[in-house]
Amino acid sequence: MRRLGRLLGALLLAVLCPFAILIAAAALAVADLCWLAFGRRRRPANSRAGARAASLVIPNWNGRELLERYLPSVVAAAQGNPDNEVIVVDNGSRDGSAELVRERFPQVRLLELEENRGFGGGSNAGVRAAKNDVVVLLNSDMRVEPGFLAPLLEGFNDERVFAVSCQIFFTDAERRRDETGLTQGAWREGALRLRHRVDPGVTDLYPCFYGGGGSCAFDRRKFLELGGFDALLKPFYLEDADLGYLAWKRGWQVFYQPRSAVYHEHRGTIGRHFDARAIQAAYQKNFVLFAWKNIHAWRKLAAHFGWAAGGALVSAVFGDSPERTSAGGVWRALFQLPRALRSRWRARSLAVVGDSEAFRRPLGGYFRDRFQLAGSRAVPERPAVLFVSPYPICPPVHGGAVFMHAALRELARWCQVHLVCLLDEESQAAAHEQMARGFSSAEFLVRLGAVRRSPGSVAPRAVREFSGDELAWLIHRQIYTRAIDILQLEYTPLAQYAGGFHRIGTALFEHDIYFQSIARGLRRRAASPRRLTAAYEYLRALRYELRMLPRIDRVQVCSRANREYLSSFLPKMGERIQHGLRAGIAVADYEFHPQGREPFTMLFLGSFRHLPNQAALAWFTSQVLPRVMERRPEARLIVAGSDLPPHGLPHRAGVEPRGFVEDVREPLGRYAVFVCPVLSGSGVRVKLLEAFASGIPVVSTRLGAEGLSSEDGELCALADDAAGFAERILRLFSDEGAARDMARRARLEVEANWDSETITRRLAASYRELLAEKRGAAAP
Repeated sequence: MRRLGRLLGALLLAVLCPFAILIAAAALAVADLCWLAFGRRRRPANSRAGARAASLVIPNWNGRELLERYLPSVVAAAQGNPDNEVIVVDNGSRDGSAELVRERFPQVRLLELEENRGFGGGSNAGVRAAKNDVVVLLNSDMRVEPGFLAPLLEGFNDERVFAVSCQIFFTDAERRRDETGLTQGAWREGALRLRHRVDPGVTDLYPCFYGGGGSCAFDRRKFLELGGFDALLKPFYLEDADLGYLAWKRGWQVFYQPRSAVYHEHRGTIGRHFDARAIQAAYQKNFVLFAWKNIHAWRKLAAHFGWAAGGALVSAVFGDSPERTSAGGVWRALFQLPRALRSRWRARSLAVVGDSEAFRRPLGGYFRDRFQLAGSRAVPERPAVLFVSPYPICPPVHGGAVFMHAALRELARWCQVHLVCLLDEESQAAAHEQMARGFSSAEFLVRLGAVRRSPGSVAPRAVREFSGDELAWLIHRQIYTRAIDILQLEYTPLAQYAGGFHRIGTALFEHDIYFQSIARGLRRRAASPRRLTAAYEYLRALRYELRMLPRIDRVQVCSRANREYLSSFLPKMGERIQHGLRAGIAVADYEFHPQGREPFTMLFLGSFRHLPNQAALAWFTSQVLPRVMERRPEARLIVAGSDLPPHGLPHRAGVEPRGFVEDVREPLGRYAVFVCPVLSGSGVRVKLLEAFASGIPVVSTRLGAEGLSSEDGELCALADDAAGFAERILRLFSDEGAARDMARRARLEVEANWDSETITRRLAASYRELLAEKRGAAAP
């Protein structure tokens, strides 16, 4: 009965929750209108904190045992400088804590409060009493390393530094490190989302969302200017995240310093005095109050109210979760609404940047862009380029990998290349490390599992496949730690990682125009549920590309035809859509073999992971090959490529599967005719460039040769119907002289216009031009 009564009570609160939300929304709207009419923004009085010494403040409440265990390490760490001080703020303890400090630690200042003001109130009192510009707040259950203080003080090297946080370890080394000091915050699904990261790649001062209240150094003047920890969030939790967010909105900076190590007995204080339900209740209430106080953009706030109402109902039925709001949390927050309105007014007065900007600035890439490069007009001769690939590059078994491999090899001559590459499995790392030996750095991330079906999502499937916090974090970390100038993203789905940078350039190479590829495939599909699914994917792809591409500084496409097509949808982008910079191969690597080939052989080459290749081979073997073999029974089709279809190749006479080949140059130099029966897709086919360079005569559809050749017989033979395709193959079989002449013209074409050495030199120049444009410098 008790459980039933609790469930019914929770459901009642959830049903009434929308009324509580409406009351809060109306009150916040009125408060904001009043602030717009009568409020005044207070500009920050920035000054650099004197970091020669520090005051170490430890709030305590009935923690005698903890002080006895951990205070000696704090005293020892402070002894190196006579100007350091240690202050214990006793929150009206009744367990003899104050007596212990007086008797055992006479060198420690004791500040005795008559009542328990909680962690926030005790910390505020200690900061006000401190004599030094830098105050280090520590939990009473924290042990510190002897040299933890110096790295913290080093972080106060700028007038905008608000806080520097320690790296946190647990006293129990076996525990999962869900608290590290490297904090990250985001606004998603109408709520603040927080996490601590473990990242060995961060080895020195690094921006973070907030400094943990019990393991962080603060600029005392700035701390007091923000009002310290807000009593709105009593009794505990989120006071430090709230303060960090206020600091970023004030235009200040918060850092994580991994060289400063402390050890935490997690919840050693709170867990002794409060049960799990009370802790959870405070946690949920304070997440709601954080939004009501700090989120001033009404689009975000409206999302918060909507998600809060839905989350309250879901929690009432399925139970509480840290990922969603509860009705109890909303109602408890509502009882504090008057105080929340006062805090919101003050927060609006302190803010000098908006919510979106405040969430961006703690990310490494934005921090470099907004702070480190502020005012910079420098355009380096060798820009630092972060090259991000969503697919493995080695071995280059698909066309995109060939383009990327050729570009990277040449780009390392003109720029500092830093690679981030997603792998399908860990075993692929060794080959990529070998490739990256000449690069400035390389990081590899193994992709997650299959993409979950999400028919209601407006994001295309290919975009969701590469959505992830880990890749986003790695990109930002590399931009910051490697001092990146240019972010080079590969393939359309990675456009989601393009940042709104002011001084860092962002380029995206569209290996093909995704929505164009889907549209071409739709034309050949019969009416069916799959056609409807493809049509829906087309609409999602069209929406995604037309929304995302304008946010990018330079969009690189394979050919002039691609540029004209994309420009017809995005005419305002103008010269920001570029061709002739990325689609190329190292022509000198391909030996020209115009003769001595095996007669009456045809070569189909391609990765069968790419669906257009599967469709092309199916059409060729069913419609074209029978016509060829009717007149030339001795003809053979050799099929080479990786990731053969799961059901194998069509069982037809004359078809010889070779599968994956280590070096495509061998079959390209051996067989008589190269066939490219591509019927869908977009971009320039690498296989045609390789065939042109190798001297093998080519027969292609016009779509397959898009961007390379439009005149039948000039560089390759062209036909779109099965009979015409077969006729051109037979003609090349019988007229070897014409075939050799056409192959020579094709070789000259790739040497002149598609050689990676030439076009990558132009790519490096385009990077410098982009940086000059973004940084207001003279073009190099």
